[in-house]
This record gives sequence, C-alpha cells and structure tokens, in this order.
Amino acid sequence: MSLLARSISQVIGQKAQRSLFRRVELQHPKYRTSMRRLGQYHNKHAGKRCFILGNGPSLRNTDLSLLKNEVTFGTNRIYMNFDNMGFETTYHVVVNELVVEQCAKDIAKLRMPKFVGWHCRDLIDFKQDMQFLHTRGGLRSWFFTDLTEGCWEGNTVTMVALQVAYYMGFSEAILVGVDHSYQFNGTPHAASVMTGDDPNHFDPNYFGAGFRWHLPDLEGSEMSYRVADFVYRQNGRRVIDATVGGELQIFPKVSYPTLFQNRIQEAA
Repeated sequence: MSLLARSISQVIGQKAQRSLFRRVELQHPKYRTSMRRLGQYHNKHAGKRCFILGNGPSLRNTDLSLLKNEVTFGTNRIYMNFDNMGFETTYHVVVNELVVEQCAKDIAKLRMPKFVGWHCRDLIDFKQDMQFLHTRGGLRSWFFTDLTEGCWEGNTVTMVALQVAYYMGFSEAILVGVDHSYQFNGTPHAASVMTGDDPNHFDPNYFGAGFRWHLPDLEGSEMSYRVADFVYRQNGRRVIDATVGGELQIFPKVSYPTLFQNRIQEAA
C-alpha cells in the first residue's frame, strides 16, 4: 500500500478507502471503454457450444484440427501452439500479471478479441480488440454472470474463460487440455522462476528456464470449478470435460472424439 493510500485509510477507514478508490477506478477511460466493448459480446453465441483450451501436455495427444471450425477460447500462451493446431483461437483470455508482463507484445499482436485482467492495464497496449475485466480474487467472490459487474479469477484462468463463455450465452462449454496436474515445489500462488524445461504444459518452452510464474492452486481451482458447475447447471447449461487423460474430476467426462463423430465418419 502506498503512503497516500495508508494516509487515506487512516483518515476514513479501510472500507471507505476501498469504496473511494473503486469509484475513482470506474471513471478510468480504459475501464469505461472496456465496459462499453463488453456489451457487444453479451449473448452473442446464445445456445451454442464452445471449447475452452487449457495448456496441458495432453494437447500433444489431442487432434486439435477437429476444432478448426468451432468457437474456441485460448488462454495465456496457447498461441505458441497455433502452428501445430493449424488455426488460431476465436478468443483469448489472460489475467495473470506475470504472464502479461513477460508476454505483452506477443499477446497484443494476437488478432482475435482479447480479455485481459484489469490489474494488468499498465503492462500491455490497449488495442481496439481488447477489453479489460475487473477480475477479483479470494473467497469472497463468486461466479459472475455479468462481466460488467466483475469476474472471479477463481485461482485459474480457465475459471475466467468459463465466465466469459457464460456471458456470451454458450449453453455448453467443453474443456480440452485442462490436465489439472502440475509438477512443482512450493506454496500455491507464490512467484517462482522456472529453472529448466516446463513439464506442465504442451511445450517445454511454455514457461521455460528463467520464466517467472505463479505456482498453481489445485484445491482452490477445484473449489471454483464446483461453483461454475453449479451456476451452469442451475441455468440449464453445462460444462463438460473432454481433456484426454485429465485429472480433473469436477465436471462430467466425455470422450473427445465422440464430440465430432459425424465429421469423423464423413471423412472416413
């Protein structure tokens, strides 16, 4: 907390200080522009299905070419796999400040609409195809169905993508490459520096040697996923998990190839 923030807090109290800062933040040009831009996506894909791509090693064993004509959400550094995939994702979501800080130029150059955490606003160029999300962390938040009111980070960028997909009106969100399995030592959320090849993603250079990253919180992610599952089901929608060999046990499992059975049969 800055000296000015501490001084204000001492005078008016922490709760009033947070409220004051929030009102000031709401007037920020980037924030106001982002909220206007978000409106164009509300229920844009009502009743359709989408695929949310994680970045786990299982992507190497997944025929991603089947997704070429589907609506897809990419996260973080998925663009490193675009050449192998043969297509670019429809949307891109990134909220982790270490990822944005180190990959800002790459992310800004992506050609699809991008959804970026508001706290990263000073780390990346604010392009016309970008909108900032007022993401919130911790246990006092919840799944937001209206992105103009906020967005819960929920310990994983996949949770943010699920909320963006809900806001867009998708009736079915399908997870692919969300392995939910990491090799690491340390405390969840702690910042760490990768010392060798990355064993946790589809490319050993994803978080390669020297890359700074936050250690995952698998239990916290599971808690968030349960909330997402509940909200989707309560509103007649669903999240299913088509990750090849994934460890996540929250959502109903489905065999990835069966999602494209007609297309596979036509090609045979």
